Amino acid sequence: MTALLEPVRARPAGAVSVDELLAAARSRIQRVTPLEAAARVAAGGLLVDIRPAAQRYREGWVAGALVVERNVLEWRFDPASGARLPEATGYDVDVVVLCSEGYTSSLAADALRAIGLSTATDVVGGFHAWVAAGLPHVRGHGVS
Repeated sequence: MTALLEPVRARPAGAVSVDELLAAARSRIQRVTPLEAAARVAAGGLLVDIRPAAQRYREGWVAGALVVERNVLEWRFDPASGARLPEATGYDVDVVVLCSEGYTSSLAADALRAIGLSTATDVVGGFHAWVAAGLPHVRGHGVS
């Protein structure tokens, strides 16, 4: 039996819905198709997969993508952070963020933009669209 959700209460002043948050993030980034993302990577951009390990294992992954889970992304790419990756060489690094379906990646790309990586973007449709476009990937293991 499914538990019933309680009625939604009035939203606090100043709060936005997740749809509004996503729309605002997307208004500040130039999203790319899977084919455009592949072209940027071929030109030296970094494809950054932010999905958790279990999701990559289940769905598959893009060989050569840099795996940086979402919970540490800003620390790993902020050039001023002591926890940055060697790939975080400056604010001009071309980062293309990949998640499963292209929602979380939009929020993540916008966060990178906010710390100064002005060309950070994400893949419309995420990993699922990457696969559907016929781009190279490693199949997952089907574990739920």
